[in-house]
Amino acid sequence: MSEVSRKFPTSDEVPVVLITGAATGLGLALAGAFAEEGWYVEAAGHSSLPPVTHDHVQVMRLDVTDKVSINEAVGAVLGRRGRLDVLVNNAGVASDAPLARMEDQDWDRVLDVNLKGPFLCSQAVLRPMLRQRSGHILNIGSFSARGARGQANYSAAKAGLVGLTLSLAKEVGGRGIRVNAVLPGVLPTRMTASLADDVKTAFAAANALGRISSLEGTARAIVRIAAFPDCSGQVFQLDSRVGRWA
Repeated sequence: MSEVSRKFPTSDEVPVVLITGAATGLGLALAGAFAEEGWYVEAAGHSSLPPVTHDHVQVMRLDVTDKVSINEAVGAVLGRRGRLDVLVNNAGVASDAPLARMEDQDWDRVLDVNLKGPFLCSQAVLRPMLRQRSGHILNIGSFSARGARGQANYSAAKAGLVGLTLSLAKEVGGRGIRVNAVLPGVLPTRMTASLADDVKTAFAAANALGRISSLEGTARAIVRIAAFPDCSGQVFQLDSRVGRWA
């Protein structure tokens, strides 16, 4: 355990973050990165609970498609911590297929988790954040929002998430609440583990640095963005793919 965590401040001085989809991959890396930076971390998983990796990480079950589950989870966080400073909408699923062969349930599931989930979770945390007149909602988006072959459902959800980010930032900025999106790039996660080697090679070649991003580096960058006080309504791309600005 780091020196920072052993000298943890009193509860009223400690920022609190709720991370959805924290059982594996980027969500789990985020839980560790926030904790190491001195945050209270509420790490939520659906089908499985995140492993406890730090004294300041509290785990819980949360279904981002279920409004009751979300409200109960947010209530539990407020009961334990008395505040909520950052929500990271990280939970996501993919179910790829050409549109002509895509099943209705695969379209619905991907949109429910990746777009409706952030809507429901953001709606739930806005109440305490508006009372605090502070807070930050961070939506984990994807470069696929620009369009990706065989991912019409996922691309549509992530493009919608950017729209949700920009709209909500305009709605609540006057109340001291920030809303931003992050495009983390291709990461070595369970979602990408099944990709063929030539696909992974192509992803690396598309980056100016010739490699895909790391979980740890991406998580640390997101923690920095979460704490940055003067930025809202932005979409941060965290890999090295070079594209047009608008």
